[in-house]
Amino acid sequence: MAMEGRFHFYEGYGMKEVTFPIRVMYELGIETLFVSNASGGMNPEFRIGDLMIITDHINMFPEHPLRGRNFPTGPRFPDMHEAYDHKLVALADEIAKEKNIRVMHGVYMGVQGPTFETPAEYRMYHKMGADAVGMSTVPEVIVARHCNIKVFGISVITDLGGFDVPVKVSHEEVQEAANAAQPRMTEIMREIIKRS
Repeated sequence: MAMEGRFHFYEGYGMKEVTFPIRVMYELGIETLFVSNASGGMNPEFRIGDLMIITDHINMFPEHPLRGRNFPTGPRFPDMHEAYDHKLVALADEIAKEKNIRVMHGVYMGVQGPTFETPAEYRMYHKMGADAVGMSTVPEVIVARHCNIKVFGISVITDLGGFDVPVKVSHEEVQEAANAAQPRMTEIMREIIKRS
């Protein structure tokens, strides 16, 4: 099953609506979720167009997707120590090495948006332990893990922030960088599916 786009919290949807597709996937028997996003990089090792394999996340959304009545798909307080499947991360690394695709690892921070971050916010998020920041992904991953669905995630680093010289960013530039990186990301995901 593949989705074309997603529902974003910043568009005015509630968390139940944002994560509803994951609930549908669970009912359809989906066992592994692949997530991708465009995000701003704060790690000085990153370059625009890099692929960052998500190893963990920080949830900064003002509403939690599991708030309210507990769905019977998982426990009231689900464990999140391995939000992103370690075996899938290792397999992605192996594939990237074989195909000579540069990949980075990092922590993704999910924020509500819809503004891009100020230089001070970029610096703060990086000090909090994040390597990249974006406006999606985290709610879906939380619900997937609540449903015991394994997760593999990649961020496309579409802009950089928090460094000495502030960099202006536009939505068009973000889309352009994401489109350029998409074939490499798709290659990794296709191979993971073949080998899993």
